[in-house]
Amino acid sequence: MSIKVAIFGVGLIGGSLALCLKGKPGITVVGHSHRPQSLQRIMDRGVVDAVTLSMEEAVSGADFIFLCVPVGNLEPYLRKLSELPLKEGCIITDVGSTKASVTACAQTLNQPGVYFIGGHPMAGSERSGVEAASTLLFENAYYVLTPSGDVPEASYARLEELLTHTKAQIVRVDPVKHDEIVGAISHLPHIIAVALVNQIRNYNDADTDGLYQMLAAGGFRDITRIASSDPVIWRDILLSNRDILLALLKDWNQEIDGFISLLESRDGQGIEAAFEKANRFRSELPERRKGAITSLFDIYIDVPDHPGIIGQIATVLGDRHINLSNMQIIESREDVPGVMRLSFRQEEDMEKAKQLLQSLNYKVYV
Repeated sequence: MSIKVAIFGVGLIGGSLALCLKGKPGITVVGHSHRPQSLQRIMDRGVVDAVTLSMEEAVSGADFIFLCVPVGNLEPYLRKLSELPLKEGCIITDVGSTKASVTACAQTLNQPGVYFIGGHPMAGSERSGVEAASTLLFENAYYVLTPSGDVPEASYARLEELLTHTKAQIVRVDPVKHDEIVGAISHLPHIIAVALVNQIRNYNDADTDGLYQMLAAGGFRDITRIASSDPVIWRDILLSNRDILLALLKDWNQEIDGFISLLESRDGQGIEAAFEKANRFRSELPERRKGAITSLFDIYIDVPDHPGIIGQIATVLGDRHINLSNMQIIESREDVPGVMRLSFRQEEDMEKAKQLLQSLNYKVYV
C-alpha cells in the first residue's frame, strides 16, 4: 500500500522526520516550504522525494500531514488546511512543545474523516535548519502523542506505526497533562534561566569592573545555556502555555520564599534537608536519555600548558572519525587548572573519545 507523507517546515525536526521515512517501502515524502529560496536547499540535502511551494499540491492525496512549523504558526496552518480538500482518513499531527491549545483549535475545524493527533518529539540539537537533519535525532527519545477523545484508535495506531521508523519511544499523554509536565520540566527552567541571566547582567551593568561577566564563565554559563534559546520561538511557546506557567511560577515563588525563610532564620538543617531532598530525586532521574531539554555530551580532560595541544587532540579524534562538536580551554577551575572541555552531538562519539583519550593517558572527567 502506498503512503504519502506531507511535511510542512523542512528544518531540523521536519527534515529529520523526512529522513526517517524516505526510502521506506511504499512511503513517499513531500516537503512544503513557503520560501522559494529554501526549495533548492531542501532538495540538495536529499531529505524528501519532492518539494513544493503549493499547499494544495503537498496535501493532495496525503495520508499523513506533519506540521513542523513554529508553535505560533500552528493554528494558522490548521485553519488553512481546513479549507483544502484532504483525503478521507488523513491524519494531521504537529511537533510543537505545547499541545492543549493546538488540540482545541483542531477540534473547532470539523473535517469529516480527518483527525488531528498532537505530537511532541522530545529531541533537538544545538544546530538548526535542514542541514542539521539526521536519522538519529529521535532515536531513543520520547515522542509524545496527545490524541483527543474523538480520535479513533485505528487512526492513532496508524500514526504510532508510522513513527516506529524514527526509533523513538512513543508515549501517549492527555494534551493538558502534557503541557503541565513540559511546562514544569522545560518551559519553567527556560524562564528561570533567562531571569537569572538578566539579574546577573543588571549587576554587571552596575559594576564598573565588569567582574560579574568575567567570573560567570564556566559553570554559570553552563547551567544557564538555555537562556540563549530563540526569543521569538520561546515567546510563542510561553504565551501558548500561559495559564499553566502562571501557576508554575507561583509555585516557584513559594520555593524561593522557603529559601528566604531558611536563610533569614539561619536554619542550617533546613538548607541541608532541601539539598538532600533534591539530590535524592535528581539521582533517580534517567541518565543519558533524550528529554525536553537537549542533553549535552561533554567530557573534560586535564591538559598541559604548551602550544599545539588543541590541534593535537583534534587531530587524534579526527583520525578516528570521532565527530567533535566544540572544544574549549577552561583557563581555571577550582582545584583543576588547565582543563579542556570537549563537546559531542552523540553519546556514542563521547564514549569513543573518552576511551581513546584514556588510552593515551589523559585524565578524563565526565
